[in-house]
Amino acid sequence: MSDSPRSFPKEPVIERETEVDEELDALEGYVLNASLYKDGATRLKKTHDGSTVLIPQPSESPDDPLNWNAEKKFYTLAVIAFVAFLPDYTAGTGIVTVIPQSIEWDMQQYAVQHAVVGNIFTLGVSGIFTIVLSNYFGRLPVLLVFQCIALGTTAWAAAATSFTSFMTARVFMGFFASAAQGGGLLWIKDLFFFHEHPRQINAIEFPIILSPYLGPLITAFVTNGTGNWRWSFWICTILWAVGFLLILTLDETLYNRNIPPHEQVPRKSRWLRVLGIEQAKGLSQRSFTQSVVGPLVALTKVPVLLIVIYYFLNFAWVISVNTTISLWLTNFYGFTLKGLGFFYFFGITGVTIGWFVGHWLHDAVGYYYSRRHAGRIEPEARLIITYPATLLMAVSLLILGFAVQDHWHYMVLAVFAATQCVGIMVATTAVNAYLLDCYPEASGEVSAWVAIGRIWGGFMASYIQLPWVAEIGAAKVLGIQCAITAAAASVIVILQVYGKRIRTAQGRIVKKH
Repeated sequence: MSDSPRSFPKEPVIERETEVDEELDALEGYVLNASLYKDGATRLKKTHDGSTVLIPQPSESPDDPLNWNAEKKFYTLAVIAFVAFLPDYTAGTGIVTVIPQSIEWDMQQYAVQHAVVGNIFTLGVSGIFTIVLSNYFGRLPVLLVFQCIALGTTAWAAAATSFTSFMTARVFMGFFASAAQGGGLLWIKDLFFFHEHPRQINAIEFPIILSPYLGPLITAFVTNGTGNWRWSFWICTILWAVGFLLILTLDETLYNRNIPPHEQVPRKSRWLRVLGIEQAKGLSQRSFTQSVVGPLVALTKVPVLLIVIYYFLNFAWVISVNTTISLWLTNFYGFTLKGLGFFYFFGITGVTIGWFVGHWLHDAVGYYYSRRHAGRIEPEARLIITYPATLLMAVSLLILGFAVQDHWHYMVLAVFAATQCVGIMVATTAVNAYLLDCYPEASGEVSAWVAIGRIWGGFMASYIQLPWVAEIGAAKVLGIQCAITAAAASVIVILQVYGKRIRTAQGRIVKKH
């Protein structure tokens, strides 16, 4: 179901009658219903049933990714989703292997966990470099090169015989692992229309949010069954290799609709595009300076900065719970590795529920908002659903704190850790959809900063959680985190009240072409 409603009030009539200006829509509100245009949008391209105006308007060229058939679009998105799943899956694998690694290398668990923290930090940096290079050299060759290096460094980690070697491999791997994850919105914007964005964002974020839970789950079973933590990283290596092979089957989605057809670089060979050779012929049409400046300018936009702060303050505690729960269960509840494997189904369950609900919920909110606003969907409408999502996360943290502090039954931990996952899954889709609606010309830039908010929040939380809990207790720590989560909702209030005025005053992000 799209955001377009079945019926709208006929007044006020939309003034734009013959063209779609996406950047103007980002300020004034997107209008999808063709009947609200003066001429019924007769000269605009619409969906097959003629009811929904396509935003942006696709070109006439079959090379335009917006004109690709549905099978090719969804296959591309599925591959990107799988590759985006791998960085946090591999990071999550390192959470469980901390225990056997600390025994093998005769180190404290918190010291071995520094490898997890270092990997998480560099994952954030990776996204920014990805966007700069992808906007200039093309999406596909950058993704291929980064995937190849990430594959090699994952194999290095699996074969490492010392902690120094292992940590070095993990840090280097992080620098090259987030090409798909940090640029997720880039691919969605290249392939899909405005009315399709929420569901596709929900689809690609599902494996990303799922991966930190599936990694520890599988790793616990593998390590328990083999007695060797290295097998878990060899499985990661195999998955990265599968991703590399899948990338070889994709096509380039970078396409500039702002230049006339005769200036487009002819598409002759898909393999030349995989290697970046055809994209190189169009470098004169792109500015490397603008590609570098774009992410920096994006962060100067108040809505982008505030969303990054909001997401940082929420996802941090999701990761802190995830990275420490295996240690809590082992030390306080006597869980074995096999038991940890079963326990990590909490994350799978929670994220899946959040994805399933979001599949309809985000469209439903857009539909409801447009009905009450004369057919317009303003970007701030996407943030409505973050209020209940934030509430779920705050309450979950509060109860988890008491559960760990007083050693309540482990099923209490499972239920409310899963509830926290529901909240973050719903909030993730909402904030990404909001920024993509606000700045459609900078999909990659805003995507990278949201990823940094998520990843660096996890980095910070992983680094401070264990000593913080040891100092003042789990109930106080998670209670403080609950208060921070609740306070972060003030960011959403500010954006819903002042967001449109701020965006109008600050203007657009630097264009890439």
